[in-house]
Amino acid sequence: MDRLHIQGGVPLSGELEISGAKNAVLPIIVGSLLADSPVTLTNIPHLRDVTTSIELLATIGAAITVDERLSLEIDPRTIHRFEVPYELVKTMRASILVLGPLLSKYGEARVSLPGGCAIGSRPVNIHLDGLRAMGADIQVEKGFIVARADRLQGAHIYMNVVTVTGTENLLMAAVLAKGVTILENAAREPEVNDLANFLNAMGAHIEGIGSSTLRITGVEKLHGVNYRVIPDRIEAGTYLAAAVVTQGDVTLRRVEPTHLESVLLKFEESGAMLDVGDDWIRCDMRGRTIKPVNIVTMPYPAFPTDMQAQFLVMNTLAKGVAHVKETIFENRFMHVPELMRMGANISIDGNVAITQGVDRLVGAQVMATDLRASASLILAGIAAEGETIINRVYHIDRGYERIEEKLSRVGANIQRLAS
Repeated sequence: MDRLHIQGGVPLSGELEISGAKNAVLPIIVGSLLADSPVTLTNIPHLRDVTTSIELLATIGAAITVDERLSLEIDPRTIHRFEVPYELVKTMRASILVLGPLLSKYGEARVSLPGGCAIGSRPVNIHLDGLRAMGADIQVEKGFIVARADRLQGAHIYMNVVTVTGTENLLMAAVLAKGVTILENAAREPEVNDLANFLNAMGAHIEGIGSSTLRITGVEKLHGVNYRVIPDRIEAGTYLAAAVVTQGDVTLRRVEPTHLESVLLKFEESGAMLDVGDDWIRCDMRGRTIKPVNIVTMPYPAFPTDMQAQFLVMNTLAKGVAHVKETIFENRFMHVPELMRMGANISIDGNVAITQGVDRLVGAQVMATDLRASASLILAGIAAEGETIINRVYHIDRGYERIEEKLSRVGANIQRLAS
């Protein structure tokens, strides 16, 4: 199992290009199943979850071609299998997204209940209840969701909890359903909007994109399209945090600043000097002191849960006390004991992490527990004095494209070693 070795304490300086968004590309890859002709996707990040998604589609019969620039062509016309086994989905929560497209286009699906990061309960009942409202017969049998429908029917669906994957699954199911579907309390994340724009480019009729109410008028079929995936706002936020904790000066290219408005406000509150252009962001923290930032995670457009761990590391080095309240997932402070091994002063009160800033973190051997926890430990490692060894880094490969290579480009002393 690979490990990351980091010699910390070096301010980062330089430019980085942001990859395609993990949380956009996964549903878009799955959404390609809905087309009646090949789909070509560009700006595809090289991630373990992307590889798993490709394997998943290939398993059910889709023809997949990947070129050297990670352009991805998906031809769904050869699909002949409608069962997705546990072995493929156990590490990736987004696998549940094949349910809506398979059911909507082919009338049947047998999908193993998914896995992914162990950061809390993420029930699929909203997905299933919405599909039942559209006329599907759904049973859960021996760890599989078994769904059938002659043709889904439009329905008015209110989701009692804002859910990204729930919105995406029902959105993909609705585009080929008969009649009109209304999704209320829909997720508004840029990645959801990217999926909706992709489906519209294929001939879907989705209105209200970017709002909490989506109106989908079903169509008879969708066609192939050439589509570029949006940049990854969480990767961008993570590298901005890397500039802050090392008191460096980093410019991000190929980024979409409008997707990061709530996060950029918090960076400015932390004392960072930001300069923002149409597709770039510069963060200059040289000679500046990190200020404590209070955070409450909420659905988009508020502060994202996927940036909570990174800001927690910033707060461990801030001058003063800060509170980070996690409202999305109940198990998302598993990185705290590892940060405390590095000298962080953190206490937990229910769903609130309270930090008292320290003058420095000290390198240690730590273990990653989930994707964003991995990122937080890397940030702590590059900021700390001495050597940090991060174990179980396979989590990081699910969501960050060659993170050690990118950080090395801007001066970090970080390398991957096989155990």
